[in-house]
This record gives sequence, C-alpha cells and structure tokens, in this order.
Amino acid sequence: MSVLTWSERLGSQMPADWARQIDVFETQMQLRRQSKMEERVFSETRLRRGVYGQRYDNGQRHDGQTTQHVQYPCGSLTKGPDTIWDAPGMQRVKLPMGRLTVAQMEVLAELAEEYSDGILHVTTRQDVQLHFVHIDDTPDLMRRLAAVGITTLEACGNSVRNVTACPCAGVCATEAFDVTPYAHALAFFLLGHRDVQDFGRKFKIAFSGCADEACGLTNFHCLGAQAVSRAVEGTTQHGFRIVVGGGLGAVPRAARVLTDFAPEAELLPIAQAVCRVYARLGEKENRSRARIKFLVDKLGIEEFRKLVFAEREKIPDDERWTTFLSDLDAQSDRPKRPGARLAVECSAADFTAWRTSNVKPQRQEGYAVATVRLPLGDATAHQFRRLADLARTITGDTVRTTAEQNIVFRWVPEAALPEFYQELREIGLDQPGAGTIADITACPGTDTCKLGISSSRGLARVLESRLAHQAATIHPEVAKLRIKTSGCFNSCGQHHVADIGFLGVSRNVGGRRVAHFQLVVGGQWAHNGGSFGLAIGAFPSRRVPEVLHTLTARVHDWRHGRWGMCRRSCVLRGLRPRGR
Repeated sequence: MSVLTWSERLGSQMPADWARQIDVFETQMQLRRQSKMEERVFSETRLRRGVYGQRYDNGQRHDGQTTQHVQYPCGSLTKGPDTIWDAPGMQRVKLPMGRLTVAQMEVLAELAEEYSDGILHVTTRQDVQLHFVHIDDTPDLMRRLAAVGITTLEACGNSVRNVTACPCAGVCATEAFDVTPYAHALAFFLLGHRDVQDFGRKFKIAFSGCADEACGLTNFHCLGAQAVSRAVEGTTQHGFRIVVGGGLGAVPRAARVLTDFAPEAELLPIAQAVCRVYARLGEKENRSRARIKFLVDKLGIEEFRKLVFAEREKIPDDERWTTFLSDLDAQSDRPKRPGARLAVECSAADFTAWRTSNVKPQRQEGYAVATVRLPLGDATAHQFRRLADLARTITGDTVRTTAEQNIVFRWVPEAALPEFYQELREIGLDQPGAGTIADITACPGTDTCKLGISSSRGLARVLESRLAHQAATIHPEVAKLRIKTSGCFNSCGQHHVADIGFLGVSRNVGGRRVAHFQLVVGGQWAHNGGSFGLAIGAFPSRRVPEVLHTLTARVHDWRHGRWGMCRRSCVLRGLRPRGR
C-alpha cells in the first residue's frame, strides 16, 4: 500500500498560490543540493520563507577552551554562506495580528513535536518560532501550516514582515474602532506583492486602536497606523494617523507623522506608495543603513511625504484597496458562549491574584480578556494543545499572541473564569503578574541566535525567579514597571521602550571577553512605545540583579522624569559601571 505524501494529502486544502510557492522552494532545495543554485541566492530564498539560521550552524562550536568542529552527514553542502545544510535551524511562522484558531494551534503543537524540540516560542512580533528544525522537513511543515491558513512566506528576509496589531483590537474599551480587518487586508495585500520585492532590508508594520496605550507600538515601526475617527457632516468617518520611519536597533528612531488622517479607503494605496518609494530610494549596498528610518532621515519628513503622495497618484487603481471595506465584519470574532457575570466570587487567594493581574474586562458586557503568561515566551507542545482544547471549549477561535510574548484569550465569559483558571493550573500556566515587572520580555539571545552576545533568556530567567519570590512585598509603583532584555543591539527584546532595559554587549576584562549587559532606563511602553530610554552603562552579567535592586529603589525619581537626578543617584549608590 502506497503512503500519501503531505503534498498529496493536503493539496486540495492549501491555497493554490501558497502550494505552488512551496513546490518552488522544494525544487530550489534540490537545485542547491546539486550545486545548481548559488548559496547566496538560495540563502535569500529560504529566508523569505522563514527558514532561518541558528547558532553554531557553521559547524563550529566553542566549548570554552577551543573551537570544536561538529561533523554532519551532508559533508560540505551548505544552505548559505558558512551555514551547513544539516545544522538545525529555526522556522519562523507568521501570524498576522497574532491571530490563532483552534485548528492552527493544534497543528503548531503537532509540528513542534514532530519537527522541532517540542517547544513553541512566541516572539515580540506576535510570531511563533520553532527551533532545531532540519531544512529537509520545512516543505512539509509549510504545507501542513498552509492547510490551516498559515503561510511562512516573507516571515524573514528583505520583505514586509509579520503585520502586528493590538491583541485586544475589537474588544478594547478605549479604541477608536477595531483595526483587525484593516490590518488583515494590508497584510495579505502586500504578501508577495511585486512592489515589496526590492527592499534593502526588512519592513515592519503595526496597527493601533488608540493613542494612549501600548497597543500596537506604532511609534517604532517602519509604518504605523493608528485608528482615528472624526465627524464629517454629521457622520463618523474612520481613518488612520499614519507614521513612518520608526525603528529600534543600534540607532533607534521614533516614527514621524506622514499624515494625521488618511481615510480608510486610502490606507492600502498609501502603504503601497510608501513601499514603492522605499524600494526605489532606500539603501541597497550598506545593510546597516538600509532601513527606511535612514531614508526618512536623509530626505526629511517633508520631502518624503511629497514623494509618497506623488507616488500615490501614479499607482494604477486596484480593487483590492477597498473591496474588504464592504464586509468589515468578516474578520470579527464570534464568541463561543454567552457573556455572563461571575455569580459567586471565588475567594481562593491564587485565583484572586491571577484574576487581578491577568484579566481585564472587555467592552462587551459579561466578557473578559484573559492573559496566559508564557515564561520566556515558551510553551510546550502539550501545553499548546491543551490551550487549544481550552479555546475550543470556552472562547472559540479568538486567541492572539502578544508583543510581550504571551497569549490572550478574548471573549472569556466572566462566569467561566474559575473554570478557565483551573485548566491553566493543570498545565502549569497559571502564573499571575501579566504586564508587571515579573513578566519579562526576552529575545532568544545566545541560546539559539547567531548574533547573540549575552544570554538574555538566562538573565530573564534569574530576574523572574527573584521577583517572583518578592511579589508580596513589591511596591505597587515598582510592580508597574516593565523589564525587557535583548541579547545584542538589534533590540529584538524591545529594551529601548522598557522602564528597565538590558542589551547584551561584550567588554574586554583582564585580557578576555566578558559578557555584559548595557543598562537602559526610562523607556515608555505606553503611548505606542512613546519614547526611548537613556543608556547608563554596561555591567557584568552577574551584577545585574544588584543593579535592578538599586534601580527599583529609586523608581519614583525616574518614573517622574527626573533624569539628571536618576543618573546622579545611580552613580552615588554604586551603579557606576566597573570591571569584574
């Protein structure tokens, strides 16, 4: 009896163009194996499909004393410059706005078990990453995702990355309107679009429903769209405040206003025009200067704005710009159960602590948004499958990942919260403290990232453990702080917009390189990542807990903007950077 391949089994369930793209990639893999495709060309094509490198994928690993060479069956075959074919890699999975259905969660759990190390990692861009994946498994992995409506196309590379949005869009009490259908429309309009294939670097887009909350963090994106409503001749008109040229990394930039109000029908064409200008004029040779923030710096926002709106007039009309506006409700969530108040208050201390920090009321009567904390952004395949069961039973397909590496369940009837919490307890995901100082964001760092300098996850793990033991005595003002860690200057952990941020750096101490963390204080998470923190100095990794203790003791000084006092007091109290 012949066994059907995944391509044969799932062919009718995949969108035809996605299936074709995967077939093309599989053919390119064969060409690379036969040395008929140059490794740099193949490297770019696999990156555009989210097939990423991972630490030590050059076949060399330093054991602390000498460099050891790892032997792989593939011999000299590479999948990119200095990247061994058989070396484990990372598969990035795009989830526009972090949206997940029950079926998608179940498939992701299966893939983590079968192709990865059994761990699903949620990123600060609302993606899911699977680590230790062999490249030969990626086409079938992609097909199984495509069959449930997920593509990895342009999850990496010089492309439009995952479009992010507020995880509470549609249920938030302070939003102007639900940005979900607009973010969905733009994400799939630009996916594979010919106007976004010639970028010098990646391009990131975010949507926000309001101005004051962290929401979609539009202030540090290449293109940010904040929902705005205005009255026009007695009727309410929806539109967007569009900003451009933001970014973090080694040279952080706040986005600048392209237009204070773009009518909803102009959202897609203006975004397309921005992409065309960036593709045409953005840097191509020097990657360190190729992000759109540098182009906006170079031209100035006035000139950039003129170019964009001139480009907008040149673009041929596309019916996709507005087709989605005729049925905005098509992207709306539909609750599984009727909303209901909690009839009898549960007096259990653990439940009360979790509910206080992890549950927020929706604007819809009788419903709540419940945040499930994922330590370091990780969940096991078993936990993910149980979360899918929980969604099937209580909320339906209303789950979203967050930029703080957690998962939110929307449309939880308040009466079901005790049941919901009990299910979380059974799988070890009942930790309180979501959105507090104990809920630390961390990029992969030196665990798996080739660019990592310091162990951001190791630091986060130590700090979370210490803060958990101090939870009962932490001052309420201190509890509101956010801590974010990055393993290098690229700011994947978004340390610039944290109250307390750490980024990995390296220093020469006693003739050898020692991992340090640069301390950044006073960033603003609210107001869509409203402002960036100040760098104070670099400290050896072992001193960071001491640094954190001193900083939190001075919280009132720097939360109220007294920067000079903060920096002086840090030095006076022993925070001046020093050697080991």
